[in-house]
Amino acid sequence: MADERRAGEQNVDEEINDSPIEEVRLTVPITDDPTLPVLTFRTWLLGIVACALLAFMNQFFGYRNNQLTISAISAQIVVLPLGKLMAATLPTRNFHVPFTNLSFSLNPGPFNLKEHVLITIFANCGANSVYAVNIVTIVKAFYRKSLNPIAAYLLVQTTQMMGYGWAGLFRKFLVDSPYMWWPSNLVQVSLFRALNERESRRKGGMTRLQFFLAVFISSFAYYLIPGYFFPAISSLSFMCWIWKDSITMQQIGSAVSGLGIGSFAFDWSAVAGFLGSPLATPGFAIINMMIGFVLFFTFLSQSAIGPIRTMQRDFRCFHRMFSQLMELRTTLTKSWIRKHSLLARKDITVLAQSV
Repeated sequence: MADERRAGEQNVDEEINDSPIEEVRLTVPITDDPTLPVLTFRTWLLGIVACALLAFMNQFFGYRNNQLTISAISAQIVVLPLGKLMAATLPTRNFHVPFTNLSFSLNPGPFNLKEHVLITIFANCGANSVYAVNIVTIVKAFYRKSLNPIAAYLLVQTTQMMGYGWAGLFRKFLVDSPYMWWPSNLVQVSLFRALNERESRRKGGMTRLQFFLAVFISSFAYYLIPGYFFPAISSLSFMCWIWKDSITMQQIGSAVSGLGIGSFAFDWSAVAGFLGSPLATPGFAIINMMIGFVLFFTFLSQSAIGPIRTMQRDFRCFHRMFSQLMELRTTLTKSWIRKHSLLARKDITVLAQSV
């Protein structure tokens, strides 16, 4: 009787803790192991190093013409063998913190799933560059103005803290709600489970880890074709082939110099380069982006009165005009200061002679 009651309570708890989203229910487990260590030496060391490296590398490569971004999934894959190596080589004895009652171990046990997740969260915090850095870059590179480092630091930190503040204010509605789910995170959850959970191989089938390794090696080998041997398959357009001499069709169908409507590619980096993987993005989100695309080029892009890049050309003209005005203002300000400083110097000289 007691066993039946406990089983019933467990079923009720599972129904309460289960997600109303089917994709989340199929991907995220509702079980937990509270005995696993989380804030370990490995977590802090690998997490801080991964965050710093991704922040530096993405900011550094962000200034390239063809921007290169290293995602947190790269760190998610790399830190696993590093964590396993640290678990196999570091000493297990406890170290005492001087003048306190605290102690810690460099190796509290096998590298576990929770450590892996927390290290990836560290890395994800540094994977995206800070938007306010673009303000500092534009001021120095385009307007040729020197910016005080303290002012630039305060600008960056203020914008970041505002983001954390808004996230805290709307946490109840945008974070805690089970209906606010982010599909791309489910990809990482599946990868976490494939890399850390042990599962038995079904007869004639593959485990998730074996499937991941097969896809990883195959995609790496296949990229040599569109990346080096045959780059033309990264952008194929039937419209451009049929109407070779039509500028309008080139602007509509070309994925290189136009909108890319009706074009397709055999290069996965071209497919998932801007909007992310279509396998992880739900259909309603893709339709929503398509509606926004149509509305923008129908009402806001001035596509009916000029070429596609008219707005960008107008913005560049405005930028050049604004830069010239700023330079003129700076020149006038310097001449005004020089003129009035000379007048003040003459007044002081006359006053001294009269005395």
